[in-house]
Amino acid sequence: MKIAILSRNPKLYSTRRLVEAAENREHEVRVLDVLRCYMNITSMRPQMHYKGERLEGFEAVIPRIGASVTFYGTAVLRQFEMMGTYPLNESVAITRSRDKLRSLQLLSRKGIGLPVTGFAHKPDDIQDLIKMVGGAPLVIKLLEGTQGIGVVLAETHKAAESVIEAFMGLKANILVQEFIKEAGGADLRCFVIGDKVVATMKRQGKEGEFRSNLHRGGTATVVRITPEERSTAVRAAQTMGLNVAGVDLLRSNHGPVVMEVNSSPGLEGIESSTGKDVAGAIIAFIEKSATLGKTRTRGRG
Repeated sequence: MKIAILSRNPKLYSTRRLVEAAENREHEVRVLDVLRCYMNITSMRPQMHYKGERLEGFEAVIPRIGASVTFYGTAVLRQFEMMGTYPLNESVAITRSRDKLRSLQLLSRKGIGLPVTGFAHKPDDIQDLIKMVGGAPLVIKLLEGTQGIGVVLAETHKAAESVIEAFMGLKANILVQEFIKEAGGADLRCFVIGDKVVATMKRQGKEGEFRSNLHRGGTATVVRITPEERSTAVRAAQTMGLNVAGVDLLRSNHGPVVMEVNSSPGLEGIESSTGKDVAGAIIAFIEKSATLGKTRTRGRG
């Protein structure tokens, strides 16, 4: 099978592991810088070009599109879809999961456990917004933030007021969420492929840090999850329409709650903490699922 990997950096651990796993299974694989791909949008024969060369014959494409290039990256992926190439995750699903507010609304509609979340536009509504999520302490999140950046824990009512006012004054879009104290600064990263959780790690924030991101000094350990946590992770990924996803859960007093559904989850933390060949499982899923022209959307939406 001829597989394209859309990645800005072929030296990244996740990209290298996917290349290695594909080559070990005797596939032809090529890493393409998504920003160097450009397209000819035409009715009859849509084309993709790369550094002066026309790309063709790819049977599957693995998108590893960073949040900062979501718009252009999903346009490139959509063009591959229009050419009949099988996408590991579809462009529509990636766009959906990158919109924090939209993704929470979709998960809410499916009855999936979430932290109580508020969203408002006017400073006049701040008092009611804080009350709506159960008061301080509470978490304030920039909608555009990634890897724990733009996430603030406001421990008092006054602090919450000040931070929300400041963000609104900067015209920033923010979510206000209840603080799940019982999680103790830890979350679960469930790696979902298809309809299965193939690996799970518990991420623990460093001392005094409520964010558990590994990029922020968190540590990862293997953890056994409950059937309810497993089911929640799979349902969250399927609600987004993602075949491969990293679903972040918190253990709350009222069951597992979804913090985020990541469409390009990193492999380094999960593989090193669990010892599982997650990259190999992704390639195996593509082998089983890839059929020319098999996309639900065919580039629509």
